[in-house]
Amino acid sequence: MNERIRFLREQLKRLNIEGMIVSNPINIKYLTNIDVESGVLLITRKENIFITHTMHIDEVNNTLTINDEIAVMDYNDIAKDDYENFFLFCENVGFEENFVTYSEYGKIKQKYKMNNLVETEKIIQKQRMIKDEDEIDLIKKACSITDDCFSYLLKFIKKEMTEKEIALEIENYFKLHGADGVAFDTVVASGPNSAIPHWKPTDRKIMAADPILIDMGCKYKGYCSDMSRTIFMGCILEEIKPIYDIVLKNQKAINRELRDNANIKWVTSVLENDFETNRLKLIHSLGHGLGLETHEIPYLNQKNEGILRENMVVTNEPRNLYT
Repeated sequence: MNERIRFLREQLKRLNIEGMIVSNPINIKYLTNIDVESGVLLITRKENIFITHTMHIDEVNNTLTINDEIAVMDYNDIAKDDYENFFLFCENVGFEENFVTYSEYGKIKQKYKMNNLVETEKIIQKQRMIKDEDEIDLIKKACSITDDCFSYLLKFIKKEMTEKEIALEIENYFKLHGADGVAFDTVVASGPNSAIPHWKPTDRKIMAADPILIDMGCKYKGYCSDMSRTIFMGCILEEIKPIYDIVLKNQKAINRELRDNANIKWVTSVLENDFETNRLKLIHSLGHGLGLETHEIPYLNQKNEGILRENMVVTNEPRNLYT
C-alpha cells in the first residue's frame, strides 16, 4: 500500500477514526501524487478511493501505480444512494475542518448520510512536516533556481527600473529555467516601500541608495522555495547599515540554532531579545515550514512551544521595525 496513506491510517486508528474524507488538493497530492483540479480522496475501512470528473480519469490512472492501491472512480458512475455505502459501519469519519467551508460540511454530511464527522486537527499537515529525501531534493532544486535568479538580478537591476518590471523579470526567469512558476506573489519593494513585508510591486522607479526588498520563490514539481533578500542601489545609507548588520547577525545566529530538538519559542526569543536591545521590533514571524505550500506548519514564533525535528524544512527571515 502507498506508505503515506498507510502512515495516515495508523494515525487515524490512534484517534479512533475509521475513515477520512480528504478534500484539500495539496494533501491529496502529498498522499497520492495526484495533481488535478478537482476530486476527493476517501480513506475507507477497506480501501482507498479517489473520485474525480471524467476529464481527469486518464491523467489520474497514468499517475498511479498498482502499488498505490487506490481505486479511481468517476463522479458520473456513482449514484446518490451509493455514497452512504463508502463508510458503512464506521462510527467516526474524519474530515478537514480547516479546509472545508461550513456549507461544504453540510453537503458532505448529507451526501454520505452521516452524523459522525469528526475534526482531524491538520493530521495530514502534521505528517507533511517531516520531509523525505525525495521531497528535500525537490525543495533544494526549487531553492537552486531561486539562488540563480537572485544572482541574475544583481546584474539585471538598474536605476529607473520599476518594481513591476523587476517582479515580471523574476517570474519570467523562473518559467524559463525549469520552474513550474512562482510559489507566491513576488514582492519587490523599494525605498520607503521596503519597510512593508508584503508589498505589492508598483510603478515606483528605483533610485540611488534605495534599499530594495525582494521576496520571491518558485515551485518545482509542486515544491516551493522562499527567499527574502535586501539589496541597495549603489550604496548603503549610514543610518541604515547598522540595522542591516543587526538583522544579518541575528539571521546567522538563528541558523546555528535551527536543529533537531530545538524549542521554537526559545529560538524565537533569542532573536526578539536581541532586537529589543537594539531598539528593533520583530514585525513578521521568524519563519515557517516550507514544502508543497509556501507557508506550512511549524510556524516559528513566540506562541509556538513546539520542537523542531530532523528533516523539517523551515525559513529564517527576520524582519524589523526601527523604534
